[in-house]
Amino acid sequence: MNARTEPAEAQAEPETLARPPLIREFLLVAGLFLVYKLGRQLATGHTADAFRNARRVWHLERTVHLPGETAVQTALLHGETLVRLANTYYATVHFPATLAFLIWLYLRRPAHYVWARRVLAVVTTAALVLPFTFPLAPPRMLGGTGLVDTARIFGPSVYGPPSSDHLSNQFAAMPSLHFGWALMVAIGLIAATRSRWRVLWLLHPLVTLLVIVGTANHYWLDAIVATVMFGLALAVIHPPRHTAGTAPRDTGRPRTREAVLVGAGR
Repeated sequence: MNARTEPAEAQAEPETLARPPLIREFLLVAGLFLVYKLGRQLATGHTADAFRNARRVWHLERTVHLPGETAVQTALLHGETLVRLANTYYATVHFPATLAFLIWLYLRRPAHYVWARRVLAVVTTAALVLPFTFPLAPPRMLGGTGLVDTARIFGPSVYGPPSSDHLSNQFAAMPSLHFGWALMVAIGLIAATRSRWRVLWLLHPLVTLLVIVGTANHYWLDAIVATVMFGLALAVIHPPRHTAGTAPRDTGRPRTREAVLVGAGR
């Protein structure tokens, strides 16, 4: 009989790897958010094209029989409290939830953190190209749809008049990174955790989708394009093979180099 063995530590889980340097990661993540904000501001000044594209998107959705955005908004408008909650969710959850997600991964699942940060960086950078090539006015600005700007009417609102709003580009509706980032948060937490209830993280992008459509900030197609972009990125940038739930537990005792049987033959 002959056999070949390898030390067990050679099979260690990816999550046992050291965390990336904190300062470097802080600068990378801060840079990602800065690029997101500044990049969208640079793609301003295409108002006529933005409204022309908005009408095209609206008619395309009706042609392919997507559900009407008006149905979601009508449901929200049944109660002022509900629509205010939706506006608040749109205004306050997007950035903090994504940041909390990255911080938790950095502290608890370093390998998954690096994977998620790469996916977010690639998709966010790619998404900044669309406002230059396909500026798009949100449905709340498009007349003849029956939709209203719920944030302006009921509050709270994160946008001012487009002509004087120097903090954001309101004609960069596609893709919806509100939805895309929420989807990545859910996928990342499902991949990085072992709980039998982890599929419930998908409620975050689901609620986000209903909010962005119901408040007339995005079309269905904005979320569909974001999903396709993240799908392509995830097909190229693969997550760690194992979650930390199967990693060796630290008992406080020195580890021994246990032999692992790899193959044997007679």
